[in-house]
Amino acid sequence: MVNVGSDKPNIRQVATIAGVSHMTVSRVLNDHPNIKPDTKRRVLEAIEELDYRPNLVARALATQRTRRIGVIVESAVAHGPTSILRAVELSARAAGYSVTPIALHEGDALSPQEAVDNLVTQGVDALCVIAPRSSSVAALRRIAITVPMLVVKADADPTFLTVSIDQHAGTTLVVDHLVALGHRDILHLSGPLDWLDARARERAFHSRAKSWGIRERPIVVGDWSADFAYDFAKGLTRLPDYTAIFAANDDMAIGLIHGLHDRGFEVPTDLSVVGFDDIPLARHFLPPLTTVRQDFGALGVSVVEMLRAAIEGRDIPALTRIPTELVPRASSAAPREVR
Repeated sequence: MVNVGSDKPNIRQVATIAGVSHMTVSRVLNDHPNIKPDTKRRVLEAIEELDYRPNLVARALATQRTRRIGVIVESAVAHGPTSILRAVELSARAAGYSVTPIALHEGDALSPQEAVDNLVTQGVDALCVIAPRSSSVAALRRIAITVPMLVVKADADPTFLTVSIDQHAGTTLVVDHLVALGHRDILHLSGPLDWLDARARERAFHSRAKSWGIRERPIVVGDWSADFAYDFAKGLTRLPDYTAIFAANDDMAIGLIHGLHDRGFEVPTDLSVVGFDDIPLARHFLPPLTTVRQDFGALGVSVVEMLRAAIEGRDIPALTRIPTELVPRASSAAPREVR
């Protein structure tokens, strides 16, 4: 064990313990691709033994990188965006990067241009946009951006890097589940259609419903909130012809169940309800909510891997769609006329 005295350990002490040059330690810290696995292992073990923390300012000056990712988040109070941001932060931290977020809210005075300018002036190495609206993506296309940018959205894009959870597959799981139970008339309560995830789920719903020959009926466009869905359900004057409702997120699904209960209808006896997200309370609601689980952790890893590759000049990983999982619970059952 090297005696480091009262001073903080430095890179040369790490090199001595690992039996390498201080330049080799520097290459390991900066993820140089041409380091032998055994050498990298010895250096990392020495770093852990000494509890060495590299001087981030010096590293930034040497590499012209801050190891910081700027994140623009639309509606940072919603479950999906906050979960993705948390996952990106955890994955970035594990890779030696920090995250600087800025939230945009509908009606906010802060524009996408100002958000980008704010982050770029802080010296970020890359930018990520979470839960975007089509209007904000259009605004970003008009901005000259000098660092890699990734947008979390379902479709590939000629301007930005993209990665997403597979919204189409998740929605298909919902429709197939309800059809298997016997439903042939399903209402879709969508999110705001300027939101790319809401649009992706709405399109997937119509596509899958059409393939099953399900009756086509106009969707109801919501605002992601439980209050909107509650008011919609309370406004029903009679038991509707449709036998199931697919809500584009769990908040609206829970608001529906509450409103249907207050209106005198039972879920799933009168209407089945399915959500999307699998928020922590979904399994504790009465009845527990059938929903689609999104793997936000895997999405965060993919976001950081893709941005790191772009920052470091490596090959960009192949575009992937993070898979989803249907979680059947008591809020969905066979339709009333089938029982």
